[in-house]
Amino acid sequence: MRVQIVLLMVWTSFLVPAMAEKEIHGDASISKKIGGEEVVITTTNRLAGAIHSFRYRGREYIDSFDHGRQLQSAANFDGGKKFFPEVFNPTEAGSEADGRGPTSSSRLLQIKAGGGEISTSCQMAFWLKPGGKSNGNLAYNSTILSNHILHKHVRIGFEDIEQVLDYRVTFVMPKGEHHTYAQFEALTGYMPWDFQNFLRWESGQKKLVPLEKIQGEQRYPVVLATADGRHAMGIYAPAKFRGDCVGPGYGRFVFPEDKVVKWNAVFRIRNEKVVPPKEYGFRMFVPFGTVAEVEKTFATLMDRMER
Repeated sequence: MRVQIVLLMVWTSFLVPAMAEKEIHGDASISKKIGGEEVVITTTNRLAGAIHSFRYRGREYIDSFDHGRQLQSAANFDGGKKFFPEVFNPTEAGSEADGRGPTSSSRLLQIKAGGGEISTSCQMAFWLKPGGKSNGNLAYNSTILSNHILHKHVRIGFEDIEQVLDYRVTFVMPKGEHHTYAQFEALTGYMPWDFQNFLRWESGQKKLVPLEKIQGEQRYPVVLATADGRHAMGIYAPAKFRGDCVGPGYGRFVFPEDKVVKWNAVFRIRNEKVVPPKEYGFRMFVPFGTVAEVEKTFATLMDRMER
């Protein structure tokens, strides 16, 4: 698979935190009619502008529960120490301690919605509060609110392809921190329990094929669908960085205790000296519809993006 290289430098981000003095409200929605059916995407103030709901053909595609199970972005860093997941984990929608509560520890800095597009800027909270633990590992962060900024821009449709989200994010790593490893969960989608038909894109055959239902990543774009094939959502990221950045890895996960499934697209940067504090931009495409429609969208996207 030939991968295009792209770096999105779309905001003067180091100046954004000053905007936090003004309270911004995160309840917004965008919609678009596709084939007589309406796509509706909803963000909420409770989640600092993260995407709480995606509805199409009367069906909800996102299992928004606490402040982690949304359509959102997050990052993990090592703080120059041994890396453990979640111990230095800026998260768009908020922190674990926010639970199912009405507010987020993340701070929404900016939101704009209309015309089938939505843009937000967010100062992300750490997933763990200071002194918290994940799998027995103590949090590295000493505050609940990080200095990491996330910008996102989401558009329903790409060129003449209607049933896809054109999803762009920019992570802003602040100065004053020292990391040798950065893991960007550029996008993840937590989906309802009945989306348990796991598929992946097979580039040789140019079609979707079954994907083993186990935890973890593999190299091919992923689709999660209902058993009848009437509802499906996938992820494809055509971009990666030069140099130290590798990815995307495409994950799929099953959480029986929580009755939820998820997919993600992950990029990683390892630098034995330091991961430079700057902007890291990623572009993803999120096809949706029936399995047959998603397969057709994948084929068209691959043809255009990988020429």
